[in-house]
Amino acid sequence: MPVKNRFAELHAEITAWRRDIHEHPELLYETHRTSALVAEKLTEFGCDEVVTGIGRTGVVGVIKGKSDSAGKVIGLRADMDALPILEDTGLDYASKTPGVMHACGHDGHTAMLLGAAKYLAETRNFDGTVVVIFQPAEEGGAGGKAMCDDGMMDRWGIQEVYGMHNWPGQDAGAFAIRAGAFFAATDVFEIDFEGKGGHAAKPHDTVDTTVMAAQAILALQTIASRNADPVDQIVVSVTSFETSSKAFNVIPQGVKVKGTVRTMSTQMRDLAETRIKAICTGIATTFGGTVSFDYIRNYPVMVNSEEQTEFAVDVAKSVSGDCADAPLVMGGEDFAFMLEERPGAYILVGNGDTALVHHPKYNFNDEVIPAGCSWYAEIAEQRMPAA
Repeated sequence: MPVKNRFAELHAEITAWRRDIHEHPELLYETHRTSALVAEKLTEFGCDEVVTGIGRTGVVGVIKGKSDSAGKVIGLRADMDALPILEDTGLDYASKTPGVMHACGHDGHTAMLLGAAKYLAETRNFDGTVVVIFQPAEEGGAGGKAMCDDGMMDRWGIQEVYGMHNWPGQDAGAFAIRAGAFFAATDVFEIDFEGKGGHAAKPHDTVDTTVMAAQAILALQTIASRNADPVDQIVVSVTSFETSSKAFNVIPQGVKVKGTVRTMSTQMRDLAETRIKAICTGIATTFGGTVSFDYIRNYPVMVNSEEQTEFAVDVAKSVSGDCADAPLVMGGEDFAFMLEERPGAYILVGNGDTALVHHPKYNFNDEVIPAGCSWYAEIAEQRMPAA
């Protein structure tokens, strides 16, 4: 079954929703306008239940099929939040909020799931219940966890959950996926080195935190090269180095270093945290300084379930004719929290030859909408075929 004809008919309408959301981007949990728009549309579509405020600003819609002989409940999820990036696309519908833009395509994800919800509420050609999930704060705020912590899975009896993300560089409307570990765990760290500040002309009277921290940054790269098994995936990136003094002639009393760790297993996660602390403590001690840490475990590894991934592949093939094997992705995705609670799968849909996500010139490709909507709808209809 190819792309559904209904989505060709709805394409212009869904595109208008997408561009309206793009024009009014909102960060993290501040998706008040977007959430209200979603709730309004779901109510207009005739969903059996529409609930706001799940995970602070998340929205849930419930659509019952023509029958419910087996009590099956499928969750379909899209994210709604934007990024703190100044848009540089020149689009007629570019962001009206300075310094905030939909640079990751969540406007497209939301619009596609709304389109699927409209279709499913019209036809109800399935045996069971579909729960459409619109999530805030994917970009670092763990909105998926917040919705799960609010009891979403148990409240609506969700048994399986499916999500989608657009993917620049992949043919528009083409799908790719992998079973098992897919997106990396994403942890962050702050390390404070403390020494003895002083005059730059008298370094012997100081404990130089700049040299101390610089040595530590170089040594942290040995976690990947000398501590981790070469076949395991791990990335340790120091992304910020801030001295307590900005003067030319002052050796700073302190240095704050920030960074991120990306891993594909709990073992690598544990190794990274242990080694970061040991390396930095050892170097600080060697130089006569001290060090303190704030290591935060953020999103876990996102793991696609085997059975649900196989099914998602079949659905993708029915929509576009093929589904490629996706590579491992060292970026994070907080759909991981939902997959920790329920089996499911997360798929990539090609965005064509566009700027990469998180880039000021990125824009979601509206030509992808029919394929994405069809995949969401077919997940429901094929997993819960009408009795």
